[in-house]
Amino acid sequence: MSDAPKETPKKKGGMMKILLLIVGGLVLIGGSVGGAVFAMHAGLLGGSKAAPEPTGPRLVPKAEQKRVGSGEGAEGAKGGTKPPIGVGGDKYASNYYAMDKEFTSNLQDSVHFVQVGVAVSTPYDDSVIENIKTNEIAVRSAILMALGDTTEEQVFTSDGKKVLQRRIAKAINDTLKEKEGFGGVGNVYFTNFVVQ
Repeated sequence: MSDAPKETPKKKGGMMKILLLIVGGLVLIGGSVGGAVFAMHAGLLGGSKAAPEPTGPRLVPKAEQKRVGSGEGAEGAKGGTKPPIGVGGDKYASNYYAMDKEFTSNLQDSVHFVQVGVAVSTPYDDSVIENIKTNEIAVRSAILMALGDTTEEQVFTSDGKKVLQRRIAKAINDTLKEKEGFGGVGNVYFTNFVVQ
């Protein structure tokens, strides 16, 4: 037998196993943190987020209606009056806009022509009025087209004028939907109406 000391076999895989356990643990922790961050941004964790603010026009409740002479809504009126309290009426405020220029058009299959002043109302905020102003040329063209499709019989009766109001409102809304993605005009009013 030999007197040489016996060498114990070295554990070749021991250091490698420790290293793999450390790297595996870091990957597991990193994956968990990344998944949690993703879930929070997706709204799956972390409580409820506030609903995103709508980007389109906003309906204006009657309580926020602008009053003539007040300069602001009823709550912050500078010396203005609060809306009268009553039963009935619209739930939302009416926002009015009178178009600056009058419209003149020939009537369909007639020697007569019509000249009208047009105003619109909307239950939405000022963004609908701003959209009308921004797209005034397209809106004016749509109104003139609707007037040009009007017959002589329609302009001489109240019922015919009401039909014309609805057609003009539809023409304005169709144009605004095409240009801005949202119409919003509720009613059309005639500020003057002349047939010659």
